Amino acid sequence: MSTALPPAARTAWVSADRIVGWVDRFNASHGASSITETAEQGFELSAADGARASLQPPWPVAGRPGSGSGPAARLASLSGQARPIGLILIRRGGYALALCREGAVLASKVGTRHVQSRTAAGGWSQQRFARRRANQADAMIEAVAAHAAALPLHEAEYLVLGGDKAMAAAVVAEPVLRQLARLPRLEFLDVPDPRAKVLALAAQRACSVKITVTDPSGAPGRADPAQQNPVR
Repeated sequence: MSTALPPAARTAWVSADRIVGWVDRFNASHGASSITETAEQGFELSAADGARASLQPPWPVAGRPGSGSGPAARLASLSGQARPIGLILIRRGGYALALCREGAVLASKVGTRHVQSRTAAGGWSQQRFARRRANQADAMIEAVAAHAAALPLHEAEYLVLGGDKAMAAAVVAEPVLRQLARLPRLEFLDVPDPRAKVLALAAQRACSVKITVTDPSGAPGRADPAQQNPVR
């Protein structure tokens, strides 16, 4: 007896100028779809073959709605607005900071600082190691906050954090970033050790439409615009 496979879901980030074309390709691949509008000018597609797609803008409307003759055009218009975003990405292996707009990095600082991994050793050695590791992390957080304060991140309208959640939260909690910490925050980004390429990709994602595609229950994953490139 065959068992139906659970629905397969995948996520992509698509730039504003490609949204209308993406919707056309989704319909061509899955059959004509119905559209249900959601909050903040996002919408969901329900295709003839049972596939679904959820499209969400990178930021809230905030009194500046997109314009256009249909949901896709309005979402593209909203997502194409030039809203500046501050990025703070940090993990034990490094950090990346930037002011970005329309997917481009305008000012940035990228660096590496090593914080030792945890150890399985016990006794006094483990305690000394834990203190050393905590001191390294504290020093890194303070240094990254100082670098962030030196960049024009005060020009940002939103703040995006990424990497290690605890470390990112600790950075924005530093007194030197008190003003930045008051900014509204967009979705947290799960990124590897921040490097220049990781930062460039994060800047694109922060300004792109997030699309989640779910295949029909039991259907194998098929070629789809959302699979081809995580940021387009």
